[in-house]
Amino acid sequence: MNNKKDSNDILVKFSDVTKKYGDLVVLDKLNLEIKKNEMVSIIGPSGSGKTTVLRVLMTLERINQGIIYLDGEPLTHMPEKEKLVFADEKYLRKRRSKIGMVFQQFNLFPHMTALQNCIEAPIEVLGMKKEEAEERALDLMDLVGLSDKKDEHPSRLSGGQQQRVAIARALAMRPKVMLLDEITSALDPEVVGEVLNVIRSLNKKYDLTMIMVTHQMGFAREISDRVCFFNEGKIFEQGPPQQLFDNPQNERTKQFLHAVLDAN
Repeated sequence: MNNKKDSNDILVKFSDVTKKYGDLVVLDKLNLEIKKNEMVSIIGPSGSGKTTVLRVLMTLERINQGIIYLDGEPLTHMPEKEKLVFADEKYLRKRRSKIGMVFQQFNLFPHMTALQNCIEAPIEVLGMKKEEAEERALDLMDLVGLSDKKDEHPSRLSGGQQQRVAIARALAMRPKVMLLDEITSALDPEVVGEVLNVIRSLNKKYDLTMIMVTHQMGFAREISDRVCFFNEGKIFEQGPPQQLFDNPQNERTKQFLHAVLDAN
């Protein structure tokens, strides 16, 4: 049995995190811990706060209350005169490089080739030499099955191929944690499998910590160490996939799973 999931080290910690948009509370005093090398899927109805969890962790959105920790250090806050204050952009930029995020809409640079998309951040953010960045990127292009497309621009790639480039680009930064936000929702049904296969192989090959927001229940069940059901900005229920899918304890979890699984 692979022991990569045995570590008790907490990599990501949400401590009483609240996020509001005006009067709308999207995350409500959220507490969540993710261990190193753990694969966690977040499921739940639209508007439940799932994607917001990823966006505040990526520091794309600022939280209103609480603290998020990454790798034992505050992420959203920085020390100042023996207390913690909201982090400034310089501090965030440094910490953010430990996080890779793959979005629904790929977000590739249209004027760059697939390879250029993958080497841009390692060179600009990590200060890596071009030759080294290219070597790493070519390995990753091979991993996602796109060695032959390295010189193509995004417009010449299918949606599934663009998403695989986006995965390679996120991995090129050697992140501590990968965030996957509904990465198959913008894809045609026949190419969903190719992207899920890449995630499956990454999960096997690398000791990666992954947090995945998904509506692919079968995939969440197969690949996750833990599944969290979100509703109204809180975790209503969480546990190993077999337990959560086969024997949910919370009434709202049961309703959601009935609705989603019966629709498929």
